[in-house]
Amino acid sequence: MKIGFVGLGNVGGKLAGSLLRNNFDLTVRDLDKNLTKIFTDSGAKIASSAKKLAEEVDLIITCLPSPQICAEVMEGADGIIEGLSQNKIWLEMSTTDEAEVKRLGKKVEDKKATPLDGPVSGGCHRAETGNIAIFVGGERKAFDKILPALTVMGRKVLHTGELGSASILKVITNYLASVHLVALGEAWTVAKKSNLDLTKAFKGIAVSSGNSFVHETESQVILNGSYNINFTMDLVLKDTGLFDDLAKKLNASLEISPKIVEIFKDGQKRYGSRAWSSMIVKRMEDLNKIDFRADGFPEELVDNELEEKGYEI
Repeated sequence: MKIGFVGLGNVGGKLAGSLLRNNFDLTVRDLDKNLTKIFTDSGAKIASSAKKLAEEVDLIITCLPSPQICAEVMEGADGIIEGLSQNKIWLEMSTTDEAEVKRLGKKVEDKKATPLDGPVSGGCHRAETGNIAIFVGGERKAFDKILPALTVMGRKVLHTGELGSASILKVITNYLASVHLVALGEAWTVAKKSNLDLTKAFKGIAVSSGNSFVHETESQVILNGSYNINFTMDLVLKDTGLFDDLAKKLNASLEISPKIVEIFKDGQKRYGSRAWSSMIVKRMEDLNKIDFRADGFPEELVDNELEEKGYEI
């Protein structure tokens, strides 16, 4: 199977790296020539345009920062859709809007190709080692065909149902992660002002009913002070906005979601769009004139689990 990968950023570059490391025939494209050079130096091919990439491969993967950018790459005059033909598969691995992936999916189907949405979850550090989780929505036959590629990019792979279902599940999980992160800011505030040993508090939360994946990962770089989760404030706002917009479309009355959007908008205003998303807890540090520092925590997360072949769950 020949694979084309468009978008070699924080997540995309790591997913594409897993494909290359596992000896897949890989063609890449990114506007940043420094990123593409890393891949071509390691044996990947480079496409002169998105259309050319789509013409030359069997599976086209996009992993881009926003639905708007993905639409440009797909629908441009020299875009992916122009290069599609029968039996090709498009896998959208960005976090995107269900309605948008279905809209583009219809255009892909008009070219007799098959659309799938396949967002990932579990953190950039796990994307690097191929241990991240992948949700995939769309035709089961196409899912089965690309499963060998999915199981080197991720460890646990879930077929979620029809096209768009994976994108819905992804924005739900990202919303929950954002809620957990905001709640941790308040939890660490109370722990600090109670003069608890923050290292012991970290361990206590980790073995308790209050534990979460966000605590196990992001609390470490919060306590270190780097906040470096390799994910930025603007991306969280995109994801929480997608969730909130979806709830409005469904006419679902929510209470916490609008507040989370408001909190992250304030965080972006205070610390900047490209600030690490974990810095949202700094609002509590600044408000209470405290910090959440403790010794022995890493500056950046590293996945210490051995890379192993993934599987469908």
